[in-house]
Amino acid sequence: MTKKSQYMSNPVKNSTDLCKKADELLKKNAYREAISSYLNALMLKRDNAKSYFGLGVCYKQMGNYPKAIHYFEKSTEIDEENYDAYFELGVCHLLEGIPCGAIKNFVKAIQLNPENPDAILQLGISHELCEEYDMALMIYQKLIENSPEYVKAYDHKSSLLMKMDRYKEASVILNKIMRIDPTYYNAYAGIGICFDKLGKKSDAQRYYRKFLLHMPDSSKASFIKTRMQKLKEQNHTPKILSLV
Repeated sequence: MTKKSQYMSNPVKNSTDLCKKADELLKKNAYREAISSYLNALMLKRDNAKSYFGLGVCYKQMGNYPKAIHYFEKSTEIDEENYDAYFELGVCHLLEGIPCGAIKNFVKAIQLNPENPDAILQLGISHELCEEYDMALMIYQKLIENSPEYVKAYDHKSSLLMKMDRYKEASVILNKIMRIDPTYYNAYAGIGICFDKLGKKSDAQRYYRKFLLHMPDSSKASFIKTRMQKLKEQNHTPKILSLV
């Protein structure tokens, strides 16, 4: 090998080694050290998509979403087929409070990997946060049809239906969740709330009790207990008969 060819091959090798070192630091949550190694790798090889992606992950984990977005975008400019980079771009836009900006990235991720339900779910969430509820419901439903065991799709659809005051439809979806996964006890709370809103107080109390039986220390437990007490008081309120 000539001196010139050695000179040309060494930067690539060194850049690769630095990137691998950075990857190991990232796994150990040593984000600042990983950033330093990724930047050193880029000094030697500017078109290293993996280093840009690694920088994006580091800044995302550190809560600096604008910088994470910048580096994920740089990664996609070099490698247009990187599903993970587009997915992370979408997630960072959501975390930064820009759901409408997340949509195009999740669409691209789905185009690259149409079988992965996670990007489809996040696309639905993005439309929901943009208050495009009909589109979000359609996406959740398509996801349910294509991945009938994917509980998260049912969960988000039922939550959105409840937000829209469509409690009867939401309770149907929540019951489907329990058939898929009987240990998904949060569904009991959701069904109880639906019955509560529909005026079916005894049914609401029954599902509230089921929820508390399985999840007494849940963050929702305090609200459920308070609501059950109010329902109990309402049941014991004496009715005043009119003499007219």
